[in-house]
Amino acid sequence: QGQLVASGGGLVQAGGSLRLSCAGSGRNLSRYAMGWFRQAPGKEREFVASISRSDSPTVYVDSAKGRFTISRDFARTTVFLQMNNLKPEDTGVYYCASARFGRDGTSESDYEYWGQGTQVTVSS
Repeated sequence: QGQLVASGGGLVQAGGSLRLSCAGSGRNLSRYAMGWFRQAPGKEREFVASISRSDSPTVYVDSAKGRFTISRDFARTTVFLQMNNLKPEDTGVYYCASARFGRDGTSESDYEYWGQGTQVTVSS
């Protein structure tokens, strides 16, 4: 049974940066596409970014394009979400997820293992 552990959230002022990390336990993350989702207060969880099994392509929600970067480490055991120029509307709980084998998408149904979430709060 695979587990994902997300970390790196925190409180930051608008315009600041955070880097989220997602590490796998019992699951070889290098074999799967990976994604980040977020849930803002009172809203449904939404797709933020994904990286394919082969690291290309990467896909972003329009609001994250040019500000966020999803990547893997050299050992392909950890997935990162570098978030720059953060805005108050980026506030939410961020979840990393590992896709079903052979799947690579922006829908929650494409993913089968989820991390516990890490809180990101951006103050204005």
